[in-house]
Amino acid sequence: QVQLQESGGGSVQSGESLTLSCALNGYPSRRYCLAWFRQTPGKEREGVAAIDSHGERSFANFVKGRFTISHDDAVNTLYLRMNNLKPEDTAMYFCGADPRWSARDGLRRGVGDFRYLGTGTQVTVSL
Repeated sequence: QVQLQESGGGSVQSGESLTLSCALNGYPSRRYCLAWFRQTPGKEREGVAAIDSHGERSFANFVKGRFTISHDDAVNTLYLRMNNLKPEDTAMYFCGADPRWSARDGLRRGVGDFRYLGTGTQVTVSL
């Protein structure tokens, strides 16, 4: 059974940093597209960043230069390092995994095309 579990969310002030983690328990394939999505109340989930098993990365324009994505094969964990956080980054952050996509395709397709999803971790950024 595949279970994705996010952690690392919290409340910070504008300009501060957070690192989110996603444990990919039981993920069955050496091929992967791993992504972070976020959602605020009343809005659809949007793609934030993705990485694939070839090492390719893709980022949404609104996080370029501020967020980085990485995957540690040894512990099969996905990370999202978020620097210079802004109040508009406040959202529930979810991780997703799927063996079919490249990083660019996965981010473009969106959360509906990901086979495995976590339950989310809340990030709140105040002024």
